[in-house]
Amino acid sequence: MFSWRGNLSLAAGGTIIATIVLFVLFGPLVSGYEFDQMDMRNRLQLPSAIHWLGTDNFGRDLWTRMAVGARVSMVIAVSSVAIAVVVGVTVGLVSGYFGGWVDLAIMRVVDIFLGIPPIVLALAIVAALGPGVVNLTLSLAAVFWTEYARVVRSVTLSHREADYVAAAVALGASKARILFIEILPNVVGPVIVLATLGIGTAIIAESGLSFLGFGVEPPTPTWGWTLAYGTRYLRAAPWLSTVAGLAIMITVLGFNLFGDGLRDYLDPRGVARRYRRLSST
Repeated sequence: MFSWRGNLSLAAGGTIIATIVLFVLFGPLVSGYEFDQMDMRNRLQLPSAIHWLGTDNFGRDLWTRMAVGARVSMVIAVSSVAIAVVVGVTVGLVSGYFGGWVDLAIMRVVDIFLGIPPIVLALAIVAALGPGVVNLTLSLAAVFWTEYARVVRSVTLSHREADYVAAAVALGASKARILFIEILPNVVGPVIVLATLGIGTAIIAESGLSFLGFGVEPPTPTWGWTLAYGTRYLRAAPWLSTVAGLAIMITVLGFNLFGDGLRDYLDPRGVARRYRRLSST
């Protein structure tokens, strides 16, 4: 039975993520402003009852822009991790199960990707494809898929000689069935934990690319872009960069805490302890 008790990381991370999701869904509705609604007479206003997080250099409501920016950042982060998981898990299963020259060739490709600094690879892909949500998502997926491939490959290597795989082979199961029906369920746990932690990393990467000017083009707001142009007004309006930086930090912290808690929860030793505790009650 699932319980939050005894797992503060899971509870704290889940609370933060739930709060961010509510902010993404209802933040723009609560504010009553459009994210691109300008009011030059009220530019760079301090946080107040009218504008809860103040206004930016064009008089736009920062609360609304942060909510819309959260939506953009989350879509890019979750989509890029989902693509990376699909590619990485498939490649890892094939590499670990078939072994031999297939494994050697795939792992050398993985080593080539790992040999390139992630930010340099992402910048190169975005520069080649151009800015935009789709291109930024693909560039981040190209950076992250190798991590899932290596983890899934190692787990597959430990399971390909297992009795249940041998039984499936003896029954005439196809290789696709063995990979995706027999072995895949055994790698789901580590992949879920890795993906949860990876969303936080993807948010940082997306914010970094937007900060450098390679993210989603204005006027669509993103946290990284808000942080970047806020540095121009550190003396006049320090809350611009402060709010964006805190949003990134808290969101990444939430996913990291949730991932750590999920890892502890899915750990076989933790499962055994919970089973003994439930059995004794």
